[in-house]
Amino acid sequence: MKLKWLGHSAFELTSNKGLNILVDPFIQANPSCPLNARDVHPDVICITHGHADHFGDVVEIAKNNPNIIVIANYEISIYLQRKGVNAIGINYGAHVKIEDVEIRMLKAEHTSTFDFEIDTKYAGNPGSFLFTFDDDLKVYHAGDTGLFSDMKFVIGEVYKPDIALLPIGNIFTMDPKEAAIAASWINPEFVIPMHYNSFPSIAQDPNEFEKMVTNCKTLIPKVLQTLEF
Repeated sequence: MKLKWLGHSAFELTSNKGLNILVDPFIQANPSCPLNARDVHPDVICITHGHADHFGDVVEIAKNNPNIIVIANYEISIYLQRKGVNAIGINYGAHVKIEDVEIRMLKAEHTSTFDFEIDTKYAGNPGSFLFTFDDDLKVYHAGDTGLFSDMKFVIGEVYKPDIALLPIGNIFTMDPKEAAIAASWINPEFVIPMHYNSFPSIAQDPNEFEKMVTNCKTLIPKVLQTLEF
């Protein structure tokens, strides 16, 4: 599996058979991402919640390509279907299998609205995703979240991801200290910080986060760097 960070909470995950999954496609308005929406070519897009910095460019990327499948909560899937996007709605605990990857939606503690609309509208419950690849490698994308006990008793003890992508930015999510606690609860082999330094309000030093993590290896990729597992 190959993993590429696009800045903020946007990641590309590519399976061993070449399935490209784009998570939270905040591309064009993302100050830390040098790409344009036309530069990404996903087979699947996963949306953790409705906020603009996660919903991103999903409509532009997916609307004109009916082969792209978008996976999100039910409310976001209905919103996207009305815009001509091929979207599947699922909820906590449910999963879908697309080619060689199982995609499961799990809980997150956050809010979710279409905050880019003139009238801010409810966008269903926020979520996170667990991706299980054909070699049983598991990647957990936490979405936007605070620290909560499911990270220990459900995500850590039941699903046991190998790689955890955790927000550290504070203000809207966990700060580095809480994210380090989350890493200890989840107990993956690798942890990757995200959702930081995109804006001044979420400025953090990922190296300070690394110092707080004692149970697993912290990887701090540069934007557009590809890691192979």
